[in-house]
Amino acid sequence: MALEHVNKGLYFEEFVVGKQVVSPSRTITEADIVGFAGLSGDYTSIHTDAESVKDGPFGQRVAHGLLIISIASGLAARTGILEGTIFAFREIKSWKFSLPVFIGDTVHVIMEVKEMKALPRLGGGSVYLLLDIRNQNDETVMKGIWNVLMESKPA
Repeated sequence: MALEHVNKGLYFEEFVVGKQVVSPSRTITEADIVGFAGLSGDYTSIHTDAESVKDGPFGQRVAHGLLIISIASGLAARTGILEGTIFAFREIKSWKFSLPVFIGDTVHVIMEVKEMKALPRLGGGSVYLLLDIRNQNDETVMKGIWNVLMESKPA
């Protein structure tokens, strides 16, 4: 006998403009940066050469911005609100990089529902989420709006 999958994600109709959800935290490691450099092919010295950046503006290596966006995606998923009810990640409407993220920094995401648009022909709707990625000092390191397509509640 097969086990039935249990949805724990929110359906489109369960999102509320203004509602915030806070993700778990995650510490950025050297392995994260090295692994992302290998995956992306971006071995830029600011990310991978500890000696050459000592006299630079940050004095140490900086995590790739796209690595932190990817980690934010995973942290958003870990909240459970998208589990089993998301159709697609549709777009990044805007994005701003505010502060560098270093090896040893711990980040989390605050997601706020900014806008919703029903899309009945798709059986769901579009949800615009403001993602505010913050470090261990509660400083915003990146911020932007993601648009996700969410499933409607079954009839």
